[in-house]
Amino acid sequence: MVATRTFSKEELRQIIFNQLRGLAPEADLNYLRPYDDIREALEIDSFDFLNFLIGLAKETGVEIPEKDYGKVSTLEGLINYLLARL
Repeated sequence: MVATRTFSKEELRQIIFNQLRGLAPEADLNYLRPYDDIREALEIDSFDFLNFLIGLAKETGVEIPEKDYGKVSTLEGLINYLLARL
């Protein structure tokens, strides 16, 4: 999958939050800090995290290989990872 457009940091944040709301609708994402581990903070299991990354790939055109999961475990890391590939 190839990214076809560029996104601002704020647009990516909104895309990420929309995807996370689908997985954890009860979570208050306003409390998710930039360097919190997303899975731990929102108590999402590995299967849900994978579905989250697949949803992001569909919206952004950026696929995240398993070897890079450690780079995208936080909100800040994920945004920076996506920005570097768009």
